[in-house]
Amino acid sequence: MKTLLILLSFCIFNVEAAPVNINTADAKTISESLSGIGQKKAEAIVKYREKEGQFKTIEDLTKVSGIGEKTVEKNRKDILLMDSSGAESKESKKAK
Repeated sequence: MKTLLILLSFCIFNVEAAPVNINTADAKTISESLSGIGQKKAEAIVKYREKEGQFKTIEDLTKVSGIGEKTVEKNRKDILLMDSSGAESKESKKAK
């Protein structure tokens, strides 16, 4: 029984959020998927996107007030710019 509880607790604490498309996700989804992004910052991302248009690169997130380079780097692998069927996904193209 102890082994089962240990295994279950291990599974619960090692659940990783799925990558999130910052150009289509709502604030709740963004805040649940990205580390260091709470509801307020997620709302700021959505508001910025609605005002300025879609994010072209992952680095564009640093244009949102309260989001810096460290937050972007920490979440880089979980940030999508297009759905998985698109040509560009998790990584932005540095040559742009």
